[in-house]
Amino acid sequence: MEALPRPGALSNSTDYHSHHAIQVSLSLGGRFELRTRKTAVQGTAAVAPDESHVFEANGLIAILFVEPESEPGRAICQSFFRTAALVSVPEPLVADITKRLETAYCSSTMEEKVLEGLGRSLVARLAGLSSAKPPEPRVQKMIEFAASHLDDAITLEAAARSAGLSPSRARHLFVEQTGLPFRTYLLWLKIVRAVGLFSNGKSLTAAAHEAGFADSAHFSRTFRRMFGIPAAALQIL
Repeated sequence: MEALPRPGALSNSTDYHSHHAIQVSLSLGGRFELRTRKTAVQGTAAVAPDESHVFEANGLIAILFVEPESEPGRAICQSFFRTAALVSVPEPLVADITKRLETAYCSSTMEEKVLEGLGRSLVARLAGLSSAKPPEPRVQKMIEFAASHLDDAITLEAAARSAGLSPSRARHLFVEQTGLPFRTYLLWLKIVRAVGLFSNGKSLTAAAHEAGFADSAHFSRTFRRMFGIPAAALQIL
């Protein structure tokens, strides 16, 4: 997943939360701070996937989420998170894209295609600093199997068979490569799907059901645990 840089005017703070994505936060004239339990960074910053953190903001900011198993995601992790899970992003590296995002947001007709293009430019800029090894091929097969069977009742055993692994070996290898148990990764994929459906015009309730959640309450609890804010906050971003 490479989610669009979603501008929004935020205030106050989130709860401590963690999600399976690289988060890049940029100031579009607002002020914000990202904090883990060990350190804090003000201004444009990136936080590693699965790292517990809080976000305090006041004003206009943009947030980009990048799938850590993707090729650019692996490169970003290798470049930025070798010694710390929360880092400042050098302003000269992203200053022109930040300015264009601010201009796009302030336009009377903000277009999704413009945001998408700027988001991809930002990902390429960050990932261009390094190259990274591809994921273990059998884990990649499990990831692809999960992504293509979200409408089914996916089990670890089925995903393991798709990769030619025993369930016990698949369980260990998947955690080793992604940092998450397979079942938690499936939940993450469903969250990503629900957010995508919502951004394409579905209601939160419809998006939750279509993404495979038992009900909207389950989706809301999961969303808050992963992002530190209520799912309803998506409606004001």
